[in-house]
Amino acid sequence: MPPTFLDHITLTAPSLEAGSDFVRDVLGVAPQDGGEHPRMGTHNRLLRLGESMFLEVIAINPSAVAPGRPRWFALDTLTPQSVPTLSTWVVRTTDIRSTLTASPEDLGKVEPMSRGALDWLITIPEDGSLPLAGLAPTLIEWSAAGHPAARLTDHHLRLTKLELFSPQPERIERLLLALEIEAPVLVRRGPAARLVAHIATPQGLRLLSSPGAPGSTSA
Repeated sequence: MPPTFLDHITLTAPSLEAGSDFVRDVLGVAPQDGGEHPRMGTHNRLLRLGESMFLEVIAINPSAVAPGRPRWFALDTLTPQSVPTLSTWVVRTTDIRSTLTASPEDLGKVEPMSRGALDWLITIPEDGSLPLAGLAPTLIEWSAAGHPAARLTDHHLRLTKLELFSPQPERIERLLLALEIEAPVLVRRGPAARLVAHIATPQGLRLLSSPGAPGSTSA
């Protein structure tokens, strides 16, 4: 099985405007337009975090036809009053099926997806939920050469560390070991599932997490 790499982190929001405003307030830069996902009835905006890494803000597209199935990333559970939240993370592989087979956790089924000229394979649970409350990563295999991050404006933001807080840290560590993830990901014990992204910006280090979450522990 090939190793996997941190591809992007996903922030879910009740609207793209709410998610973009939240990111701008925290990081000082607003994400740029991404596109639409016709099969899911969603759309996104993106912010580059490196040569092959980005932040995705994703929301239900109010202009799209409902997909007739649960949307991904638990977006159907959001209400207009929901706050934007760093909900999960996505790891890249060159062989998504063998990587999925190696996982000791149910990450969903492999499905084809597209956005504009981009095509990829991705794991999606049938009920649209976030495996292990978002601590288990989504798997992705890009079909095109090059990475989408390379097409984004570089505002000199870099993800330096992703912390995964869990009441069952041993379970998360076992999963990451099985997936052979090569990424600055740290698993910590906590009372509830929570992700905290440490992002270096020209203005200094910023933390992107659930709104109102207490500060994370520094390594």
